[in-house]
Amino acid sequence: MSTDANFEPTLAEVDPQIADIVSREESRQSSVLEMIPSENYASRAVIESVGSVLTNKYAEGYPGARYYQGNDIVDEAENLARDRATALFGMDHANVQPHSGTQANMAVYLGLIKPGDTVMGMQLDAGGHLTHGHSVNASGKLYNFVSYGVDRETETIDYDAMLELAKEHRPKLIVVGATAYPRQIDFARARAIADEVEAVLMADMAHIAGLIAGGAHVSPAGHAQVVTTSTHKTLRGPRGGMVLCDQKYARRVDRGVFPGSQGGPMMNVIAGKAVMLKEAATPAFQEYARQTVENAQVLAQTLEDAGLRLVSGGTETHLLLVDVTPLGLLGKVAAEALEVAGIVTNYNTIPFDPQPPTIGSGVRMGTPALTTRGMRAEEMKQVGGLIARALEVHQDEAALVSIGAEVAELCEAFPAPALSPR
Repeated sequence: MSTDANFEPTLAEVDPQIADIVSREESRQSSVLEMIPSENYASRAVIESVGSVLTNKYAEGYPGARYYQGNDIVDEAENLARDRATALFGMDHANVQPHSGTQANMAVYLGLIKPGDTVMGMQLDAGGHLTHGHSVNASGKLYNFVSYGVDRETETIDYDAMLELAKEHRPKLIVVGATAYPRQIDFARARAIADEVEAVLMADMAHIAGLIAGGAHVSPAGHAQVVTTSTHKTLRGPRGGMVLCDQKYARRVDRGVFPGSQGGPMMNVIAGKAVMLKEAATPAFQEYARQTVENAQVLAQTLEDAGLRLVSGGTETHLLLVDVTPLGLLGKVAAEALEVAGIVTNYNTIPFDPQPPTIGSGVRMGTPALTTRGMRAEEMKQVGGLIARALEVHQDEAALVSIGAEVAELCEAFPAPALSPR
């Protein structure tokens, strides 16, 4: 390796092991059907932004009020991201600094309520997230969470029961949004429940943000006073988070993020969020969001036609949850068999699941990444057939490998976007 100070060695020269890992992971992402609903392919422009020299700048604080000098240029990036976020989602204020959706949620709790306060959130096996009050998470340890769920028959949110629970416990904050719930959420009804008990409504749109941006899902704007999201998933951005809110809550939200729960922001990732938000405001993205939902619905119908049971009987979003117990399977076993066939999903609990989250009775899958690759309804029918066959022969590794060969052909016909920066 050269000792010339002007010579910049490549990653392969500095660390061939990591370079090899990056290369193999790029190959893996290209050669399998990525169907985990929370995964997608960020654009080359987003990846270039995240890999830029903005990673070198420390920018603790907010634009115009930093604790370090030399932030005039990166302030422009953060202001662009904030302005684009408020314009895209129709909210008064945006904080684009959270490092993840989880950090965004925790920052809101820290900014708006006090430890020990009562909060309502969706229970995990009904489709909620760990940060909606699960006992193993900081949210459940610091706050008095009361969990609501779904109706046993319809497997959809029981808003009447939710109202009665709110009247009984009088929460300061009600959280709606989910990580494994395939139906649209009635934000207007949730706001009416929150108003009934004088609570603030927080919508966690981490999974559906891209659908909302593209007009393929009802928006929480105008209903929830505070909205959180991650920035990957259906938004196709870098890994990170955001909080949007009514002006009334802006200062408290900002203080919950910094100095409440984070230090210096990642300016390279914020730049990537700005690029993502610009991309999400285009007609092409609107078509992407529409196609993602259509693809999920075609996939759901194909699986049902093959005899599989879908939680809630279908989907209105980008994801579906398959109950594999009628096949005599557990979620973990099913997901592992699908991966052998080149179909990457994740095992998941289903409503009223007797199994723990480490095993689950269901498999969660979605269409965001496949839609980014250009797949449409006809391909979803093919994918659904491959999934059904793989689950049927889950114990036959040779048969699964044979299905994997068909998966490889489909991946070659619909190549993944260029994954590495130039």
